[in-house]
Amino acid sequence: MSVNITPKEFSQPDLASEIGKTLELTRVDPGCLQLEIVETIAMGDAEKSGQVLAQLKALGVRLSIDDFGTGYSSLSRLRRIPVDTLKIDRAFIMHMDSDPESREIVRVIIMLAHNLGLKVVAEGTETEEHINLLKQLDCEMAQGYFYSRPADDAAMLKLLTCNHVARAASAGH
Repeated sequence: MSVNITPKEFSQPDLASEIGKTLELTRVDPGCLQLEIVETIAMGDAEKSGQVLAQLKALGVRLSIDDFGTGYSSLSRLRRIPVDTLKIDRAFIMHMDSDPESREIVRVIIMLAHNLGLKVVAEGTETEEHINLLKQLDCEMAQGYFYSRPADDAAMLKLLTCNHVARAASAGH
């Protein structure tokens, strides 16, 4: 489960303890929770963001930098913050099939992330060509309209159930 953390939430001094209390109350395994922080927050005030991210990481949750590539990344900071995943902003993904420079930026971000031991999510995948290019670049995850438009919980449950049934059927053959 992924949850976006807003700049206002990130600035709250008790963010980690509140999330910890919520995890205890709901009995959610912290490893099943991915907190997404936009790049400008994660790369902003290095000391403050580093402390908050370390507190969150100590809870056992996974951390992701959202919209990577659109803010003011500092590669020296990137290697020092305890994140698990980089999410490549859709602005690069949506043009990578027609713009060699966008495709090269995506390739370099994927290579950088993997060299730092991070996973990668490509945001804004809309076409099969996007998916094929991302597979060629060894991007392990993608999200976007190619897979599903935003949906409520009932629609998502139905989608997941259908996919589970289809996988079970194909495994049996």
